[in-house]
Amino acid sequence: MEKNYTYLVQCADGSLYCGWTNHLKERVEAHNAGQGAKYTKSRRPVRLVYYEEFPTKQEAMRREWAIKQLSRTEKLRLAASQTQPCGYPETEQKPGQDPAELCQATKL
Repeated sequence: MEKNYTYLVQCADGSLYCGWTNHLKERVEAHNAGQGAKYTKSRRPVRLVYYEEFPTKQEAMRREWAIKQLSRTEKLRLAASQTQPCGYPETEQKPGQDPAELCQATKL
């Protein structure tokens, strides 16, 4: 079963963009290659700051709409609550490894 994600990226100008996808890492890479949303194309690079996983596309899209209704402050608070290093679900931190080092290794 394919996973679906609602995500929040921070653009180079500090603005936030929310979207949904079923391939999180590839979508962020597309944003950074200028092939993502029109909004992020001129605001590269972007950095993934938050994501949520859902079993269906409809749930991910519903959550995307809900996040877009939040204020900037609420979105930043949501991003600050993210627990995964670097934002990617498949990124694993090894015991004793500095999270900053991990993020450098997986930085887009």
